[in-house]
Amino acid sequence: MGRAIVVGAGVAGLTAARDLAEAGADVLVLEGTDRAGGKLRAGQVAGITVDVGAEAMLHRRPEGAALATALGLPLTHPSAATSRVWTREALRPLPRTVMGAPVDLDQLADSGILSADGLARARDQRPVDSTADTSVGDLVAARYGAEVVDRLVEPLLGGVYAGQARRISVRSAVPQLASLLAQPEVAVPLPPADAPPVFAATEGGMWRLVAALADDLAARPGVEVRYDAPVTALRRTGAGFVATTPQGDEAADHLVLATPAAPSARLLADVAPDAARELAEIGYASVALVTLAFRADETAEVLDVGAAGFLVPPVDRRRIKASTFSFAKWDGVRVAGDGLLVLRTSLGRYGEEDTLQVPDAELVAASLADLAAATGLRVPPVDAVVQRWGGGLPQYWVGHADRVARVRAAVAAVPGLAVCGASYDGVGIPATIGSAHRAVADLLGGTMGA
Repeated sequence: MGRAIVVGAGVAGLTAARDLAEAGADVLVLEGTDRAGGKLRAGQVAGITVDVGAEAMLHRRPEGAALATALGLPLTHPSAATSRVWTREALRPLPRTVMGAPVDLDQLADSGILSADGLARARDQRPVDSTADTSVGDLVAARYGAEVVDRLVEPLLGGVYAGQARRISVRSAVPQLASLLAQPEVAVPLPPADAPPVFAATEGGMWRLVAALADDLAARPGVEVRYDAPVTALRRTGAGFVATTPQGDEAADHLVLATPAAPSARLLADVAPDAARELAEIGYASVALVTLAFRADETAEVLDVGAAGFLVPPVDRRRIKASTFSFAKWDGVRVAGDGLLVLRTSLGRYGEEDTLQVPDAELVAASLADLAAATGLRVPPVDAVVQRWGGGLPQYWVGHADRVARVRAAVAAVPGLAVCGASYDGVGIPATIGSAHRAVADLLGGTMGA
């Protein structure tokens, strides 16, 4: 199928390159930074290698697990430790929900997350009309009241999208919620005992997935992954494309853009202007992750209490939006720690970019202050590492699915062009991998697997 250029060496770009190579193309991957992986990245804290980007993927969606298996990577699953919600001055058990919409109101009552008035409104359920796309927050508020949105939906969506519940689209983010909340009774049966785990990770960390992908591509004849090669311009030449980099021009018959929406919009301004205009309208949130290591003998009594971490509703006005107790959630992290407890906090939601424009030390101090208030932890860490993800999470606002359809229609009008990544069908790893498979399948006019 000739030569193909893939712009971007995140998990979507590397997956697309692998699919193209297996279809017989010569492939050049152009990556603007000095490494592959995008938001899958390894870091070091107190000598321990940990994920400083995404740490898990949905296991019940198949693309991620299938790719890991194809690359020979064993999977691991989170422990049985449960999550909490830090709200109303206490760490409270997270009840069963569908992205914050409660499915067990007695459990919700026992948690103490809602006030008496908020709980009374939640019990006064009102089926909702879900025929049109609306925001997750508006839909849940119509069924259960605003307090459920503020104290359950917002922290959960904040963890996934770093977004705002009353802007995020039900149709794009939680499509099953629309039909569920339209029913007179919301009933979600408990999964059977032999149901597969909801989440998984590659053993040793999710960063190993992109490392294995990069190694797989490096071993393939006719495939090159070139780093420090940002694409600054694209142009159409006859039936092909030319990508301009600081090192010179590269020509190809096929082009896959696996970059975030804003750079994709800039590159497509002349090649597919209608797609570029739509992509430019997709917002992004910036976040920061602070990874901390503590001596177990100083902190276990406070931290090692069977919790996998906690979420923080924005209405409580804390600096952090969540904390993951990695040592409790992942057995591999506990083993690697060998006397240390590793955890991480996350900061930043859409519209809060200014709060992250401070030195790393201030983000660490803010994290420690909130951890102290939430758990009573008051000892200094052995080490701390800050990873910033500027413009890291696309926002799936109401109307996102229609926007993506328009983007794909405009791209399809340019033969040999395709797009993929987290901006389209889901921000999770399996959805991003799926978008890469779809992009290559669109180019080939058929269906491809992992």
